[in-house]
Amino acid sequence: MKEYSAQDIRNVVLLGATKSGKTTLAETMLFEGKVIDRRGTIEDKNTVSDFDDLEKLNQRSIYATPVYAEFLGKKINILDAPGSDDFIGGAYAGFRVCENGILVMNAQQGVEVGTRNALRYAEQYKLPLVVAVNHLDGEKADWDLTQHALKDALGSKYLEIQFPTATGAEFNGFIDVLTMKYYRFKDDKGTREDLEIPAEFADRAEEARMALIEKVAEFDDELMMKFFDEGTLSDEEIITGLTAGIKNREVYPVLCISGKKDIGVKRLLEFTLNAAVAPEVDEKAPAGLFIYKNNVEHHLGEVSYFKVMSGTVTAGLDLENPENGDKERLSAIYAVAGTKKEPVQVLKAGDFGCAVKLKNGKSNTTLSAIGSGLNFDKIQYPAPKYRCAIKAKVQQDEQKLGEALKKISSQDPTVVVEYSKELRQTILSGNGEQHINAVKWRINNEFGLEIELFAPKVPYRETITKVATAQYRHKKQSGGAGQFGEVHLLVCPAEGELRTKFPIDGKETQLNIKSQEIIDLEWGGKLEFYNCVVGGAIDLGFMPAILKGIKDRMVEGPLTGSYARDIRVYVYDGKMHPVDSKEIAFIIAGRNAFKEAFRIAGPKILEPIYNVEVTTPAEYQGAVMSDLQNRRGILGDLGSEEGFSILRARVPLAELYRYSTVLSSLTSGSASFTMEFADYQPVPGDIQTKLIADYAASEKEDE
Repeated sequence: MKEYSAQDIRNVVLLGATKSGKTTLAETMLFEGKVIDRRGTIEDKNTVSDFDDLEKLNQRSIYATPVYAEFLGKKINILDAPGSDDFIGGAYAGFRVCENGILVMNAQQGVEVGTRNALRYAEQYKLPLVVAVNHLDGEKADWDLTQHALKDALGSKYLEIQFPTATGAEFNGFIDVLTMKYYRFKDDKGTREDLEIPAEFADRAEEARMALIEKVAEFDDELMMKFFDEGTLSDEEIITGLTAGIKNREVYPVLCISGKKDIGVKRLLEFTLNAAVAPEVDEKAPAGLFIYKNNVEHHLGEVSYFKVMSGTVTAGLDLENPENGDKERLSAIYAVAGTKKEPVQVLKAGDFGCAVKLKNGKSNTTLSAIGSGLNFDKIQYPAPKYRCAIKAKVQQDEQKLGEALKKISSQDPTVVVEYSKELRQTILSGNGEQHINAVKWRINNEFGLEIELFAPKVPYRETITKVATAQYRHKKQSGGAGQFGEVHLLVCPAEGELRTKFPIDGKETQLNIKSQEIIDLEWGGKLEFYNCVVGGAIDLGFMPAILKGIKDRMVEGPLTGSYARDIRVYVYDGKMHPVDSKEIAFIIAGRNAFKEAFRIAGPKILEPIYNVEVTTPAEYQGAVMSDLQNRRGILGDLGSEEGFSILRARVPLAELYRYSTVLSSLTSGSASFTMEFADYQPVPGDIQTKLIADYAASEKEDE
């Protein structure tokens, strides 16, 4: 392979809904780029892109796979991203390392939720887009309906570059208003005839051509002046204006293809090379690369996929991780197309490649020239939407399971694994149930472990709603030195103005604060601790022990064993012994006095509430709203976006287990959602009663 400079490289991520045909398109692009001489198919499980065993089993993309095509003396790096939101991490990698996106749309399905998601992500990450309308050979394909839907979705950015002469089984060519040619295809191997535009399409082509010229003239002042003077632009000037419009995301050109029949794919490659954005990099800067993906592959071991971000990377080059200073030698580097790895000696800034068996080759990592300090921005992945608890079926396999999960999450950063000390569970989080099932499949098949997945416990919180007092004396005498400590305290909610006058033992009592400590708790909320002891009833040196006892009890609240929060504690009296009073005695006395006061202070269980936003076709709005209400959701704003309803609700986390699966079932897989922690709110009384009873029963079982 020859060396490519940035001006001869185009990096594109293929985006679109599931079944839009991205992988088939990628296969045909490789074929046209002479990387392969025979095209595989999804059905035959032999495509270059979907080579993973799980992808073959499911017959769809699960991971983002890099491939490339060499075409017209230039190179196009292509990242085939999964269409399902469950595997959205691959698309996020594309947003980070690609300067362009090709949005693949299924002409038989129109603008789907996956299409709109891709558009939304492209806007969010400022990614220039070209739209490739695929499956025009499908029996349900309808160009007029597709065009209407795209105009609604793209608005003023819609720009027709091509239109088909027929759709369905008769689709064998299209009119290109940029070149003003009729491209007709003789077979399914991309054999193309470049013809004059038939008379019956001439007027429509001229109209579209003029709309194209008027549009691109808007993107350059000089072109606008020439257009006003002469009423037209040359082909080169059109390309200049179009390139500027694409780069600034002012226009989304729309092209026609059939990836399966190799219709229009060669023209798509030509268009990408001529009009898409080249990498803006510095080849003369120190060498630096960014690893956007890593994977373990048969016969190779761990493979790290990277983009050269600056300078020139060569085989044998020494680099370092700028975050920890660890050194790394690139013993060999490869140009990569799926499982095909071609050794190369040089990769210049802007190009894609891979290396094997790197010590520091984890995803989202920079390796740069030693001492350069270069460190590139990381991929910011979306928050997980599905969480479950996981454990090995055989207790002895827990350590092996931990190692397997660590390896999987290092390869796929959207798989989040954490051990919750609070819940005493290992929590596995991902983008959806299909995502988690893919992790389960890997654990079963690659690591040979049997596991259980089940609903995680809910991280409830406990607090109080009113004032209460309690006292506790700890006294222990069993030979030798004794233990003695007595604590009188008052608790109330940590809200509103600080009070110092309370009814204690039937009379209004003024408390005088001698010292105070306000603690922001690591699990949220706070503890306010006030020393109001007068007359030396308790020595000041024992106050930290009392506070420790209270904090120990707050770690395991009296109602359900959940963390307690947002409580004020006033220690106002007590007793000590000149010989037997010790720190441990006041720890125990403080802990038990707090427990007793808590139980009579109107205790309340709080539950985590999440803000949920659902994007669904309008026809499913009623079903989605009803389901959210059944989940104790409180509906908020209702919006709309070109045929899609946007529902917002506050929903308890306890009601969101497997929500992604239910939502998919309710909407035939056409809806998507996001969830974000909002706050804690009191649970309803009947649920609190049940939670307390369940906890008491479990405590009894453990005795």
